[in-house]
Amino acid sequence: MCGIAGIINRNKSIDLSLIERMQNSIAHRGPDSQSHFVENNIGLVHTRLAILDLSENGNQPMFDSSGNFVIVFNGEIYNHFQLRKDLIAKGYQFKGNSDTETLLYGFIEYGKHVLTKLNGIFAFSIYDRSSQSLFLARDQMGVKPLYYYLKDDVFLFGSELKSIVCFEDVDKEIDHNALMNYITLLWSPREKTPFKHIQKLLPGHYMTVDVRTLKSETVQFYDIPFNGSRMHVGNEKEFVIETEQKLFDALERQMMSDVPVGFFVSGGIDSTLIAAISQQIFPSQKVNAFTINSGENAMKKEGFSDDLYYAKLISKKLDFKLNIIDAKLDILADFDKMIWHLDEPQADSAPLNVYHIAKGARENGIKVLLGGAGGDDLFSGYRRHQALNLEKWIKNVPKPIVHLLKLYAEGIDIQKPFNRRLKKLSIDIENTPLNRMTGYFSWLPQHTAHKLFSADSLNHIGNYNSLHTLSHLLHAIPEEKSLLNQMLYLEMKSFLVDHNMNYNDKMSMAVGVESRVPFLDLDLVNYSTRIPVSYKMHGNTTKYILKKVAEKYLPRELIYRPKAGFAGPVRQWISQDMNELIADRLSETKVKERGLFNPFEVTKLIKDNKQGKIDASFTIWSLLAIESWLTQFKDGRKIG
Repeated sequence: MCGIAGIINRNKSIDLSLIERMQNSIAHRGPDSQSHFVENNIGLVHTRLAILDLSENGNQPMFDSSGNFVIVFNGEIYNHFQLRKDLIAKGYQFKGNSDTETLLYGFIEYGKHVLTKLNGIFAFSIYDRSSQSLFLARDQMGVKPLYYYLKDDVFLFGSELKSIVCFEDVDKEIDHNALMNYITLLWSPREKTPFKHIQKLLPGHYMTVDVRTLKSETVQFYDIPFNGSRMHVGNEKEFVIETEQKLFDALERQMMSDVPVGFFVSGGIDSTLIAAISQQIFPSQKVNAFTINSGENAMKKEGFSDDLYYAKLISKKLDFKLNIIDAKLDILADFDKMIWHLDEPQADSAPLNVYHIAKGARENGIKVLLGGAGGDDLFSGYRRHQALNLEKWIKNVPKPIVHLLKLYAEGIDIQKPFNRRLKKLSIDIENTPLNRMTGYFSWLPQHTAHKLFSADSLNHIGNYNSLHTLSHLLHAIPEEKSLLNQMLYLEMKSFLVDHNMNYNDKMSMAVGVESRVPFLDLDLVNYSTRIPVSYKMHGNTTKYILKKVAEKYLPRELIYRPKAGFAGPVRQWISQDMNELIADRLSETKVKERGLFNPFEVTKLIKDNKQGKIDASFTIWSLLAIESWLTQFKDGRKIG
């Protein structure tokens, strides 16, 4: 697990001081060693977090035996020993035991087709010196990030956006549609970043670049195989056994490491089940678990139960070593640092928890953490999945009654969590099922979001709609008719990768810790798409089949309990702790100077939220995140 970056400049040789700046910008991702390769008009950068083959044989940039191919790689190839075995049978010889070397020779043997053989998390680039071509690829589920820039005879790429803006001539034109994404969704789906000319390489895609001409091509090599006609046939017991076996296989692969491994254990079913199964596979290795104390009262106000009680309960029952990280977050000190590491103005406090847990793990000598991210997205664990059960009811209720219910919900008190959810549900109740489904991802209606933007920004935004970006994704799975599976496809193609995986990677790598996600093992993902929906959502029971697996390992008290949130008390912070920050950074004067938002509407939003007329805490958080990002990435003034 590492950091990678690179540049091609058609007009001049590579400036070594630029290479050094790019390297330093992602040094946190690879504290064990840093190096680079420069030849004429191309430069490649690598910073290493040594996990497999800790010797110099694993250092990068790495060359093949002929010296023609050079690779920079970030990630883990969990099935690399099997791939290596096949390559040895073909006559290849290896100097070390790293998966980097396996991947390099796999590419030499199979070319782009090596991607279909990989089960892992990866973002890598391989330069062919003889043909002067650059090959880049990102893993199937987008666990590892990869950004790129192509404009004016310059191509740049990097694990983090901050390495790209090290190039002093990079075009920093703002993408107003991306800002609309961050305001309405709190994150930005698909390719878009706040910079118009910097994009994300999509999951399951590769890219080729001709170093001489910068002619490029991007190709998809994998898509999540949802297809309603390919459901497995079987009974509940068979699906429980098969799901359990897939989890065992995933854990066996992902425990591969030459350094100590720890576990995120929040007290929820997903992370706890991962730790419990690993204990069965490796009984001689005591689970070293890390959790966070978020504060019970604060989380109740957000509408979630606190996980710490359950983390303690299960750790005692299963004899885990439980490390409790005290979340004494100084939100004023941490906020800008969080945005800097995220590379994007995501509006969520969960990244802070990942950062502090990973920091605590690293201080305890742990460089690898396994967690439960992805379980909700594969097996239906969110409240918006439960909301799909209302579709039959909404369909049969007369439209006048639906309209009255919407009017009623608009007038209810929003201070209680249940009322907030009811009001959110009511926003799209008169819409089509598809619009309701995508609407569950939205934190702010499109027409309300438009009011917050300046006239100039609205000219750039035009008819762009963030939710249309999501609905268009479903064109790729026309044969999938299940609303739940359609929703899960959207989860995995957008929210999971562009929100959860982004902060999961960035905030753990900020302190030199590799975060692994066994639920996103490729075999398990592919299998999950063929489980009948009745075994994912059974009545109103979320993650039904996963909970049946968990009954073998965990107490029912933990399995069948209300969902907890992995976040901080945002509403409390916005209404109390961050008042001065809001008054400063979102003042009418500052907003007007920036020119992106409507100062009157922003001020009104803050005032109405303060008076309890609306629930706009996350929108205000998003506005603060955007301003922090603009200061640090566009203006070039790092704060925090």
